[in-house]
Amino acid sequence: MAKETAAPATEIPFVGEITKFLKTEAPAEIRDLIAKAGKDDILSKSFPYSEEMKGKHYDKQMEKLQIELVKMLHDLRGTGKRLCVLFEGRDAAGKGGAIERMRENLNPRNAYIVALPKPNEREATQWYFQRYIDWLPAAGEIALFDRSWYNRGVVEHVFGFCKPEQRQLFFRQLPDFEKMIADEGIILVKLWLNVGRAEQLRRFLKRESDPLKQWKLSWIDVEGLKKWDEYSAAISETLDKTHSKVAPWTVIRADDKARARIAAIQTVLSAVNYAGKDKKAIGAIDAKICGGPDLLDV
Repeated sequence: MAKETAAPATEIPFVGEITKFLKTEAPAEIRDLIAKAGKDDILSKSFPYSEEMKGKHYDKQMEKLQIELVKMLHDLRGTGKRLCVLFEGRDAAGKGGAIERMRENLNPRNAYIVALPKPNEREATQWYFQRYIDWLPAAGEIALFDRSWYNRGVVEHVFGFCKPEQRQLFFRQLPDFEKMIADEGIILVKLWLNVGRAEQLRRFLKRESDPLKQWKLSWIDVEGLKKWDEYSAAISETLDKTHSKVAPWTVIRADDKARARIAAIQTVLSAVNYAGKDKKAIGAIDAKICGGPDLLDV
């Protein structure tokens, strides 16, 4: 009787590449920080807290914020208001987790996530902002963008996916585009989640070792680790050119995911007037980790 041979394990793209980068290309200081850190330690020396927020305190505050989010959406549906939230930031800064915490108790018919793939051949020849317009919210809706039109300012520029003149055109047109959104009555909230270099790499290492999250790894992630300085320059320039009174940026230092998620939800709730708003339940936004572009630590 012939022996059955086990089917070869399916290789997941890019698994192993993060570890390889850690061992061969990461700065020695970053390797040392990761090697010596405890599970709850904050790696960034400039972060205002040395440890992550404890679970009980986080859960208690998050429960109150979830109730406020439900109240807010109920008011949006009743009044026809529209809310658009952009989640931008460094890779592995926690955008997806923050979005899920914001949406988890909201009716998905009214609160939806927009995570667009790269443009197809036809979309690549359209006006740059065109494919985003269809995803803007209608009356009583919340659109949560997991990355947005700001790809052109940062990722596309860093990887050479757009020409310099295309990026400059983007910067020229952007103020009018966002002013039109505001003039239309859509409430626009722009969040930039930032994370330190060591923490970013630590999160990628965890993602690489977790079978449930390995699918998230991409070529952009792996190559992006090598382009920290290029990203830093592009981020600083983009925020400087696109921060305005009409559409200001809120920067959240996201080295602690718990604090970052709370700050993100507080920022959105603070931006919307809704019936039954409980400012005490929302609480004061932590100015040490959440504020304007001057808080950016690249």
